[in-house]
Amino acid sequence: MDTAALPPTGTCELSTVGRRSGRVRRVEIWYVVVGGQIVLTGTPSPRSWLANLREHPEAVLHLREPTVDLDVVAEEVVEPATRRRIVEQAWRLQPWYAAQPHSLDDWVSHSPLVTLTPVTAPA
Repeated sequence: MDTAALPPTGTCELSTVGRRSGRVRRVEIWYVVVGGQIVLTGTPSPRSWLANLREHPEAVLHLREPTVDLDVVAEEVVEPATRRRIVEQAWRLQPWYAAQPHSLDDWVSHSPLVTLTPVTAPA
């Protein structure tokens, strides 16, 4: 999917496989598109969905606009400069993030942050 067809930010749902249960878990979450990549983040704190993605990076992204389900592979963003660049852009795209009672540095250091890459079906 061409990420240019997506709104730059919005809500979506993500289905992950539980790291302990092996069951499919579905959560509602915000996304932003930064540098052509779909990025999930949230306020600084531990997240079950992130722990699930660390164990099972394959997931399904359920978009609302356009309505589509995408098989994706998640990759946690760990490099500090990349995290800062993404968080700064996310704050510009989604004002709700900046309105939370956490500093930019808190977000860079402690927020969950993953990129999602759509899996292309074999030809």
